[in-house]
Amino acid sequence: MLRAGFVGLPNVGKTTLFNAVTAQSSALIANYAFSTSKPNVGVVAVPDERLAPLARLVKTEVIVPASVEFVDIAGLVRGSSQGEGMGNQFLHAIRETDTIISVVRCFENEAVAHVDDSINPRRDIETIQIELALADLATVERRRERVQKTAKSGDKAARVELAVLDKLQPALEEFKAARSVTLSDDERQIARNYFLLTMKPTIYAANVNEAMLTNPESHQQIEAVREVAADEMSECVVICAQLEADLVDLSLAERIEYLESLGVKSSGVDQLIKSAYRVLGLMSFLTAGEKEARAWTIPQNSRAQDAAGAIHSDIARGFIRAEIVSYDDLMRAGSYPAARDQGLLRLEGKDYIMQEGDIVNFRFNV
Repeated sequence: MLRAGFVGLPNVGKTTLFNAVTAQSSALIANYAFSTSKPNVGVVAVPDERLAPLARLVKTEVIVPASVEFVDIAGLVRGSSQGEGMGNQFLHAIRETDTIISVVRCFENEAVAHVDDSINPRRDIETIQIELALADLATVERRRERVQKTAKSGDKAARVELAVLDKLQPALEEFKAARSVTLSDDERQIARNYFLLTMKPTIYAANVNEAMLTNPESHQQIEAVREVAADEMSECVVICAQLEADLVDLSLAERIEYLESLGVKSSGVDQLIKSAYRVLGLMSFLTAGEKEARAWTIPQNSRAQDAAGAIHSDIARGFIRAEIVSYDDLMRAGSYPAARDQGLLRLEGKDYIMQEGDIVNFRFNV
């Protein structure tokens, strides 16, 4: 299962947000640095408004949404790249994630101490970026020492790899993210072998108080986070972690009513989960029958045979055809037989590129 990790300075609201996202209160929350010494892990359903109507159409009560694993990682401080604070644990935990959710504090609260004694989102983001870049720079320098020896002997593969390192190292020395470096597909594949922290896609979560949530455009702190995200072509989600944590105890109807009273269209948690799903380059296809209505996670641009393998390797191995109808077409038709009569169901081969919201019945033989 793919993982998204909450990263940030101490006391920015990571654990409060983690509890809200995972709808649990077991993670320790405390007003001091390093209250999260070991990563908390939670599996979170990806919000999918299609599953309930689809379940009603096929007359099943069992709904299984797609899911993403979220990790609450210990707070970072200056010097983490050299092992300061919980640095070594922090770096190990983040290497095991697929995407970073950088939680940035934008709210003032005298009762919750800031590690630098003031609210400055751009400075906090730079602190995180510098520490991650320094850790990556150490990785690249170590790799360069080994590759240079082989490249001098005339090894072609080593020379190609050295060219990739030559592109990455200057950027990291300027504390720029490795993902900002222009690389070809082949070069990017080589760079993936280094497991660089700054190569991971990043979402910025601007953590605000409830008052700021009602008019986010008027606050400089939020705008600073949005500008950084825009410069990096990343996503930014404005979220009030404390509000989201409070909403956990309310019913769905009560949550919607309260959010509407604030002029907020949807839960920040839902936005964050969907954003993580997009940034990870994922999509969902659906299956539906009397047993269950289910969303399955696959990478974008997956072939039909690969999608079959997401269900079971035997289905991929014995793949014959995929019977596919789009969600919108099926809902308009009202039933599988009606969709078939209207020519909306089609048979596709193993190389068909799956589309978001395809409803599939795989034909196979093993």
